[in-house]
Amino acid sequence: MKLIYEREIDTESIVVSPRPVWKCRTCPVYGKSPSCPPYVPSWKESKEWIKHFKKALLLKFQLDYEDFEEEKRKVLLYLLQKEEELFRKGNPYVLALFPGNCNLCEVCEFEKSKQCKMPTKVRPSIDAIGIELSKIVDLNFGESVLYGLILVG
Repeated sequence: MKLIYEREIDTESIVVSPRPVWKCRTCPVYGKSPSCPPYVPSWKESKEWIKHFKKALLLKFQLDYEDFEEEKRKVLLYLLQKEEELFRKGNPYVLALFPGNCNLCEVCEFEKSKQCKMPTKVRPSIDAIGIELSKIVDLNFGESVLYGLILVG
């Protein structure tokens, strides 16, 4: 995992709609992860919530898809670490958003019992709350990348 960039963006550029949430329904992890629907705020609630932030950090990570799960886990941990750093710098409402479902644990207990081993670390997926990533960045599906988003202030 390699951080390609970290950019500050205006939250007014973030488009929230039901489209990404509907796309989530086609995912094999739908309903199986605490970072995905139906366990996250609705797109309508998220649209209202995001209005209360002025800026966000958009992070782009390059991955080795040969070891996707481990690489993605590193991305999630990086986002949580960055969130903690921003919190300590005086941003009490900072919140990271995951690229896709949570895979912090190698074996997800939530899938079996609906009990998460790390409930304080799970964050909603960008798509799961209705953020249209394609309105923020030019997506190139030929790239081996993931995007994270951290709402700051």
